[in-house]
Amino acid sequence: MRVVVNAAMSADGKLSSKRREQIAISGPDDFDRVDALRAGSDAVMVGVGTVLADDPHLTLDDPERQTARRERSESAHPLRVVADSRARTPTDARILDDAATTYVLVAESAPADRIEALETAGARLVTAGDERVDLSSALSSLEREGVEQLMVEGGGELIFSLFEDGLVDELRVYVGSQLVGGRDAPTLADGEGFVAEFPELELDDVSRIDDGVLLRYAVV
Repeated sequence: MRVVVNAAMSADGKLSSKRREQIAISGPDDFDRVDALRAGSDAVMVGVGTVLADDPHLTLDDPERQTARRERSESAHPLRVVADSRARTPTDARILDDAATTYVLVAESAPADRIEALETAGARLVTAGDERVDLSSALSSLEREGVEQLMVEGGGELIFSLFEDGLVDELRVYVGSQLVGGRDAPTLADGEGFVAEFPELELDDVSRIDDGVLLRYAVV
């Protein structure tokens, strides 16, 4: 499986404000780029924090891209995936509608009633790990379901965990021309942070989009 992390951050590295509310960092050209990347992926993944904060839909905007996927004998939209150790995804979240199939990755410790509720809401459950999701094992399960390219859209905790487990192949970061500030505002890679061995990146490309830049890195 190829794992591509895609994110938009402010010039000071923030994904959103200290209130953890979604803010507009990029513009229409970058939104179209993201839509194209989704269209070329088998699944799109976020952490439960992103679901709780933003209630994303994670479907394609462009009807022509949906048609192109159908012509390739694929579903109109890629699979949707939520990393959610404690099964906290609301049953009325947009990510659980019938527009696309959704997998929720949970840990063994997730409450049974929450798992039942999510299954009733239409989610497909993947259990991996004891107290928190074992991402390596969970992604292997998704790969067996036919996921060859996984696009990860955040948030910072999930991105950090994927890098920590050595699961990321490519990082694409749009850097917008604005400052957000705030020590409590989420960054590209939150979590505990690295203190000894730091993931190494190799800059492959830089391009200007809207009023910002897109950086593309390979993970060494």
